[in-house]
Amino acid sequence: MLSRHTRRSISLHNVAALSPIGRQLRCQPPQLAISRLSRRCVVTTQFQPRKRRGSDSSHGLPHGRSLATAVDDFKFSSPPYSPAADSSMPPSYLRPFDYSAPLVLPEPGMARITAKMNMFGIPGDAEDMIPVFDACIRVGKLERAALVLKRLNTIGAVPGEERILLHNQYLRASLNQMRTSPDRKQAERLHKWYELEIRNQNMPQTAETIACMLKASLISERGARLERLINRYMSLAPGEAGLRVLSMADILSDSDLAVITEICPTYNFAPESEDIAFAAAEEEQLNTTEGLLQQTEGGEAEYPEILTTPQRGLGLKTLKKGLSLMSELQKVDISSLSLEEQREFQVRLERDTIDVAIEKWRADNKHLQKMGVSTILKPSNEQGSISQSIPKWLKAMEARIMEELAKVEESENRASKTEEDLERCIYGPLLRQANPTRLAAVTILSVLNHSSAMGVDRGVLLSKLVNDVSRNAQEDMMRQLEEKQKLERRRLRKVQFTGDAADVKESSEGMIIDGFGPENRPQAEIFQKAWSAPIKAHVGSILVKSLIETAKIMVIKAHPVTGELLSQNQPAFSHMMAPRKGKKIGVLVLNSELVDQLKREPVGDFLAKHLPMIAPPKPWADMNEGGFLSSKATLIRVKPGDVEQKLYCQAAIRRGDMAQVFKGLDVLGKTAWKINNNVLDVMVEAWNTGKEFANIPPLNPDLPTPPEPTTSGDPLARRAWLRTVKLVENERSALHSQRCYMNLQLEIARVYRNQTIYFPHNVDYRGRAYPMPTYLNHMGADHLRSMLKFANGKQLGSNGLRWLKIHLANVYGYDKASFDEREAFANENLANIQESAKNPLNGSRWWLKAEDPWQCLAACFELAAAHELPDPTLFVSQLPVHQDGTCNGLQHYAALGGDTWGAQQVNLMPGSRPADVYTAVADLVKESIAKDAAAKNPLALIATGKITRKVVKQTVMTNVYGVTFSGAKKQVCRQIDALYPDLHKESGIPHLIIATYIAKHIFTAMATMFRGAHDIQYWLGEIGGRVCRALTPAQIEELAESYEVAATVTDGKAKKPKKKAATSKLGLDELTQQFRSTVVWTTPLRMPVAQPYRKSSTKEVHTCLQSLVYSFSDQTNPVNRRKQLQGFPPNFIHSLDASHMLLSAIGCNEHGLDFAAVHDSFWTHAADVDTMSQVLRESFIKIHEEDVVGRLATEFKARYKGALYLAHIDADSPVAKKIKELRKTSKLSPKEEILLEYKRQTLMSSGNPWDLEAAQKILTPGSVYEEMSASEQDVEIHEAVEEMGLGNIPADANEEIAVSAESSEEMGLAGIIGEDQDGIAEDFEMDDDADDLAVRESSAWSEDMLESLKHTRFEQDVIVPKKNPTRKSRVKAPVAIWLPITFPGVPEKGDFQVSQLRESKYFFS
Repeated sequence: MLSRHTRRSISLHNVAALSPIGRQLRCQPPQLAISRLSRRCVVTTQFQPRKRRGSDSSHGLPHGRSLATAVDDFKFSSPPYSPAADSSMPPSYLRPFDYSAPLVLPEPGMARITAKMNMFGIPGDAEDMIPVFDACIRVGKLERAALVLKRLNTIGAVPGEERILLHNQYLRASLNQMRTSPDRKQAERLHKWYELEIRNQNMPQTAETIACMLKASLISERGARLERLINRYMSLAPGEAGLRVLSMADILSDSDLAVITEICPTYNFAPESEDIAFAAAEEEQLNTTEGLLQQTEGGEAEYPEILTTPQRGLGLKTLKKGLSLMSELQKVDISSLSLEEQREFQVRLERDTIDVAIEKWRADNKHLQKMGVSTILKPSNEQGSISQSIPKWLKAMEARIMEELAKVEESENRASKTEEDLERCIYGPLLRQANPTRLAAVTILSVLNHSSAMGVDRGVLLSKLVNDVSRNAQEDMMRQLEEKQKLERRRLRKVQFTGDAADVKESSEGMIIDGFGPENRPQAEIFQKAWSAPIKAHVGSILVKSLIETAKIMVIKAHPVTGELLSQNQPAFSHMMAPRKGKKIGVLVLNSELVDQLKREPVGDFLAKHLPMIAPPKPWADMNEGGFLSSKATLIRVKPGDVEQKLYCQAAIRRGDMAQVFKGLDVLGKTAWKINNNVLDVMVEAWNTGKEFANIPPLNPDLPTPPEPTTSGDPLARRAWLRTVKLVENERSALHSQRCYMNLQLEIARVYRNQTIYFPHNVDYRGRAYPMPTYLNHMGADHLRSMLKFANGKQLGSNGLRWLKIHLANVYGYDKASFDEREAFANENLANIQESAKNPLNGSRWWLKAEDPWQCLAACFELAAAHELPDPTLFVSQLPVHQDGTCNGLQHYAALGGDTWGAQQVNLMPGSRPADVYTAVADLVKESIAKDAAAKNPLALIATGKITRKVVKQTVMTNVYGVTFSGAKKQVCRQIDALYPDLHKESGIPHLIIATYIAKHIFTAMATMFRGAHDIQYWLGEIGGRVCRALTPAQIEELAESYEVAATVTDGKAKKPKKKAATSKLGLDELTQQFRSTVVWTTPLRMPVAQPYRKSSTKEVHTCLQSLVYSFSDQTNPVNRRKQLQGFPPNFIHSLDASHMLLSAIGCNEHGLDFAAVHDSFWTHAADVDTMSQVLRESFIKIHEEDVVGRLATEFKARYKGALYLAHIDADSPVAKKIKELRKTSKLSPKEEILLEYKRQTLMSSGNPWDLEAAQKILTPGSVYEEMSASEQDVEIHEAVEEMGLGNIPADANEEIAVSAESSEEMGLAGIIGEDQDGIAEDFEMDDDADDLAVRESSAWSEDMLESLKHTRFEQDVIVPKKNPTRKSRVKAPVAIWLPITFPGVPEKGDFQVSQLRESKYFFS
């Protein structure tokens, strides 16, 4: 039976959906906003039309809210972006876009100025002040709120349109205080505040401002003064604009309106009583809903309990307690309910996870106190288990937070404040607005979930943990405040404007800014912005510190001699400094006993945003509107400081450019899934054994530690022993972390096994889609993908049965044969397939030999079930069948460049068998290594016979996406570790050295094979390099203004500042710090992409735990030129494959297909694979049949028109020599040079003959370059582009071998593979293609590497003398000149026609 609370919340929602809207919105709705003064009278009986239930009209308008939830706000029947789309073409067609007029944001202002905290504890940054102000308002600390507002007015960092909203909050809070205790003096102080802080500051005002001042006047004044004040304030909202003021029913009462309309007779007010029918309808609907649910429950069969896991403690039962809504609905199939009821359940799940966790913990604690034992499965009933510890943590931390709030009060009242007092003044108001119990629960859940996900053995980075805890705390605070606001009901009012429009006169003081429309910016958006990094640091630190100080765990150990059990309460968490990558950083370390418990038993409680949805996601309509129904979600995944991408996307949304992105995400999100119980049951049974099985790590891994050598022995032997021990401990730690994380995933799957689930999606800044639920989704590892199947099934048919067999062959690893051969493989192994499905654990375990064993088992279950029928084609299949691209990045490069040979290698052209680019590269590597081996190259002899497709695959795949040589050798090393774990023992050479040698040959092979892709990469890098070295016209105008102001004036003439020897260099450095132009482009789906690579500034925040250093950047920070240039080619390709995926999703949806994707792996039912394959081809052709590269060039020319970029040319070139001679005579500073060049370019572009003549007389380095018709190569850009090209190897690769080998031994496997694989290597060079020369160079290269192993990096740099100290001749610095930004010609396209793709059956296979 469902609890009455659940039934009541459902019924309230249904009543609200059927009843008239009963809450008055504060902002004027569009129906009233579009009215004009030409109309004599506007009757506003209610501001919104009464709509029938299910109506889809007026999408996007404000909606009424029910008493229970805000689900009524989500009008799912009509997508919010549909009006912007072109109705004349299907959604899967690319909408036309004028690339010569791209979306351009205005130039940002000057860099923000930050001030220190003042003596009153008010922060100096506006981003820190606003959340503190909001918290003070909510908890009634108006004195501190006033101090914040005064400082905001002083620094002027917030626009007036936003500051007035803050003042409105202050006025409202003051009035609320006066309602409970009317005080005429306080009202007079409010008038004084208005005059000094609002009116004298020339701040724009809103209807809310006027309503508050009218209320203050009614409280404090009488007689003629009251009449004058009312007339004055109403004159700021003349005519129909006054209706917005008078509609503020939560500020102005009926009696207030009676007084106002008597003084201003042009308004007519007729009070209307509350609608009392709502309560009656509510009770009637409650009874109806209860009867319906009782009927549903009575007819539902009892579902058998799934197998429990004794080793895992709390297991399923605990998780059901953690998700009480799900446990109530174990007998109800939520998917069988109405869509409206599904959403109600989902909203409650998102809203109540913290509440139900608190309730469960308290109930468990009471039960333990009464009974002394736990009813949960072992080992949860053991003393000191997590189930017993968490309730105690909750109670203790709640008390600790209450103590801290008392200390905050004392700190705020102290006249002289210490550093600790000032910190409490920051986080204190924010903690006050939250419930201490909820804060404690959020902290506990965040720490345990974060620790389990990130690895519990090595400790959790404190900076990331603090950020996660504070973010979750803010989201919970906002959600609770929203719930309170939803419960407020505002009365409807009948107000009429009966005056004559011709007689309306505006006040000389101006008019409210929202008189005929909504405010420029919604108030909620200001206060619900994510906290700034310092605020997060302070709030998160005090919460984590409170948990560290209060959380204890009972540790029981046997005495080593007597065997007696001893118990002790120990801290569950500890804070310490640990070495990471050469630095000491703060980490949170879990007690070893707690780590062991987390391996056995999961937490059992999760934050809702980490869980799949049980109702279809909310369609995307805006940046923060879509996905989860009530939990906060954002459309774009960006770092906190990356505001530029958000601004571009917000502007694109307003322009209607994001319609297809929204549609594609909605298609991915509405795909319904179910847990594959057949696979899950096998997985749980294997898990319960505690043994290693497929990718399941063992509970107690058998990793023997070698015996410790004697202290008097060889010190080198002891050093080797320590390294071995560290390797063993790293591996054990990795296995522990992996098992804890899988533990969480299995528990969620077990809870959701009866339900239909959904994965809302959002995108990263390149447009790539990702599911938002954290732990369980289809983008996970092999075991996660196997646990999911489509909720809807489709009959196989003959083609579907064939594709199901091909899919089995693919996941088994037999994916490079022809389709017929793959089908034959499945037919030949039909007996193994059926035996695997019938007896997966105790049979031959044939499926475990597969490349993806769990997905292979899922396919075995499906095929075996189909063949149980007399006609297997009639089987209704739910298994997703995959179609994977062939190195998708190279596919896009081949299409962009029209590269016929490259197109053949990646299956863009028809072929009888699938081409395999990875095998082709492996073959070339084998050939080159064989030649080296013939020349007795020692590394070649070791690598002979070790080169397989798997060794080279990841490097080939990521090379096209910009992986550096440093990252590539680590990828190869990981494969050698897995395939040949003892190779270093046999050869005496570390794996990383062998991997470096192999990676060199992979890069050489890539350079040989893909010249077309290299040309496109080079062109993209060239234009990206020019953009990020450019100054826009707006920036140059700003420079000109600052130059004029800085010029000193003597006798009425401008006097140039004195020049020194280093002035030129300093001036150029100053200008390069102004390079703020990031690389921006538009995807085929019209989504703007702005690369986030900027030079960040760092700031140290002193918290109660430790000093935290965080980085921040915004549009005023200079770009990171190297990352901008080298990141552009791979990011551009990523944006193309993301567009292809979303366009394919839309196309499949049009054909009625269920569709899912993992980047370049697309999934659908077996019966629909042929249709999906056709959609994939057509979508790819739609993108590439247009001139993508030419279109990009057009966009860049328009976007950066008028900019000047800083070019660097060879100092020995003729034009450089002439420019140096010019500079000797002109003696202009770099700033004067660019201003003069900009003036010359402006005159030349005017078209006026006199201007052209004047421009010809101006002599600049740019004019010299133009006069000599120079086309010099930009030296710096060329070097940077060469570094990222396909097949380029760094010249200093050997120099880092020693330190790499040393670190590989010190850090072990976890240290190697944990590094960033996309780091930027330096100084790349191209190898000679001649075979003999290549063999000699390879031998010499190998000898250098082996020689470097004899010394550490310190010995190489300090002890070993330099053999050739003068081998490097000094290179002349290039000459820098300012040139108008132009872009090189588009590379010539080859003969390949993308339409040939229609005939290629192995494009995606």
